[in-house]
Amino acid sequence: MPGRIFNAAGVDRACRLCPTFRWLNREMSIKLPIAASLLTPGTSGNDQMLPDLRLLICTIMLLTTSCATAPERNAIDMTKSPPQWATVNAPANPIATQWLSSFADPALSALVKDALNNNYDLKAAAARVDSAREQARIDGAARWPQLFFAAGYRRDALPSSETGAFEALFTMSWEIDVWGRIKAAQQATGQEAEAVAADYHGARLSLAARTAQSYFELLEANLQAEVAEQSIKDRRTIVELVRGRFARGLTRGLDLRLVLTDLANAEAQLAGSRNQVQIVTRRLEVLLGRYPGNRLKNRSALPTPPTALAAGLPSELLTRRPDLIAALSRLQASDSRVESAKKTLLPRITLTAAGGTGSPALTELIDPRAVAWNLAMGLVQPVFTGGRLKAGIRLNEARTEEAFNQYQSTALNAFREVEQALAAEFWLREQEQALKEAVEQTQASRKLAVYSYRQGLIEILTLLDSYRSTLNAQSAHLSVQRQLLSNRIDLYLALGGGV
Repeated sequence: MPGRIFNAAGVDRACRLCPTFRWLNREMSIKLPIAASLLTPGTSGNDQMLPDLRLLICTIMLLTTSCATAPERNAIDMTKSPPQWATVNAPANPIATQWLSSFADPALSALVKDALNNNYDLKAAAARVDSAREQARIDGAARWPQLFFAAGYRRDALPSSETGAFEALFTMSWEIDVWGRIKAAQQATGQEAEAVAADYHGARLSLAARTAQSYFELLEANLQAEVAEQSIKDRRTIVELVRGRFARGLTRGLDLRLVLTDLANAEAQLAGSRNQVQIVTRRLEVLLGRYPGNRLKNRSALPTPPTALAAGLPSELLTRRPDLIAALSRLQASDSRVESAKKTLLPRITLTAAGGTGSPALTELIDPRAVAWNLAMGLVQPVFTGGRLKAGIRLNEARTEEAFNQYQSTALNAFREVEQALAAEFWLREQEQALKEAVEQTQASRKLAVYSYRQGLIEILTLLDSYRSTLNAQSAHLSVQRQLLSNRIDLYLALGGGV
């Protein structure tokens, strides 16, 4: 063909230099012949026209933008993680996939299962996953031809006549996604749907953890109330002792006032403990999807903390924690949106068709000879948009930078949570052992104080102080036992362990 600017050699050379050009040549070799055959069926000139058209479009693309594809993101390569945890004595063995059974508490397992089945916030999160997936399907529908059919009846009345006709009309439109712009947008929506699914998985683990921790708080609150009740019984014994000594003139009235004041304070502390029981109970019932009627029954003892947990390697955390998976998916979605935005600078190839038939007789609508139709193919190249398209590219690039830094921040926070929980477990175990010893010593000193007061060897303040020390030590010991269990849950959650 004289005067041709493009030839097959130029196509081959461009394909070797640019992977995008190679992809475009392959895509248009498939799609453009289909469109051209619809435009001019049976025309023998298509074989000569298509290479020039394909090369022309590819050249326009290369002149308007560079090869734009979303970068490959790898969580481990993108984040600097240490070879092992900094906390001393943290086993590097793989973590257990299921942590709930490690507590060996059937009541706890039943409550967590109940919460996962009935919690309304979790159901809402599941609905968000379905919504995101359907939105991805909606965005992907633009890659396919859109065909519409309309049937009707029209009645026209004139002064001299009246006519009626049945109509059957159709329209079709299709943007041929030569450059992959729509595909990139669909991919971004799909990656966002994956992020929402990871959010749901994280919400599920968080709900299980909050249910377990609330259960431990309820057990502690009941035990604190029992300790307060026992303390009131002991103080009433002291009140009777001091009242008897006062009646015999063996002690002052001030001593009686002091022990009565101490008894009133203990009763106030018991009321506070019982109030805490009902607060925690109602909160747990809401997590279970039940009406907060304060009717939940529970056992009276805290379970024994499981043995030391294997934390695995820090790099494994990047592919296991739901929040990191979600952050990476959102970063990849931002990359895909940048790719789609850059491809808006390229020309759009559209194929449209319309047709139909009309007849007074309904049976004539199916006669193919009565059908009128038209078919058109167009190419639209943005020339001047006031900077809107390039601003859209920069906007998506800025959002990608935001998503990248958000991912790095999420990763650092994940490492901090694991390191903090590992270290806290060590110190909480040390604290629990010390408070256990304190409880034993205060109980022994209280018995000695009662004997010494009966013998008149100590003042009443010393006796009351021994009772307060015993109560405080018992209360602190229960609190640390519960903290140790809650911290183990935090560690499971920080490591991304399953339920």
